[in-house]
Amino acid sequence: MAKDVIIACDFGSAEQTFAFLDRFTEEKPFVKIGMELFYAEGPQIVREIKRRGHKIFLDLKLHDIPNTVKKAMRSLSALDADIVNLHAAGTRAMMEAALEGLTREDGTRPLLIAVTQLTSTDQAAMERELLIEKPIDEVVMAYAGNAARAGLDGVVCSPLEAGKVHERCGEGFLTVTPGVRFAEGEKGDQKRVTTPAQARELGSDYIVVGRPITQSGDPVAAYRRCVKEFLG
Repeated sequence: MAKDVIIACDFGSAEQTFAFLDRFTEEKPFVKIGMELFYAEGPQIVREIKRRGHKIFLDLKLHDIPNTVKKAMRSLSALDADIVNLHAAGTRAMMEAALEGLTREDGTRPLLIAVTQLTSTDQAAMERELLIEKPIDEVVMAYAGNAARAGLDGVVCSPLEAGKVHERCGEGFLTVTPGVRFAEGEKGDQKRVTTPAQARELGSDYIVVGRPITQSGDPVAAYRRCVKEFLG
């Protein structure tokens, strides 16, 4: 299974995004387009970044009634992203509908993964605000199991949970893991974090790295460091 570093391009405009990506003259990094950029620029930003030769993780985290998500996924499928996602909390019925909507007439589709618990959520917040009293590892495993039974390709989880997800759902079930920081870096709003090397050891298939690369004085060097630490 291919492993890779995905750069979270959490910029507010196409201009900022292309100024950043143009710094990579030797690589074509895998990039994540999230809500901030997609809502600012619309579907065209996906088409243009794809045209430039980058793989894309379209991180919109859909969560609605099954029929609405199915129709939304049908629209997203036409953008030719490589990975799209939704919230596992939307239930198996929603995930199954999403998979149906995402699949094109010729049977092809992007990879579909489900967000288990955000890496900005810790046990205390989950219990106090979401009223979920089970241990966070148990919740993540239950959501991952639901995603696998719905036919999805993997989940978004913390690197801390990646190995356990593979044990439960199989080595071929993808773990895409944000919450990755360099050892000396600030955690910011993340709670469940690791370094790139730790993520590799814990079994992450893809790591999603934003600010440690995008806010670095030398983003290309930071990206290369991340790749070296994660891929070994």
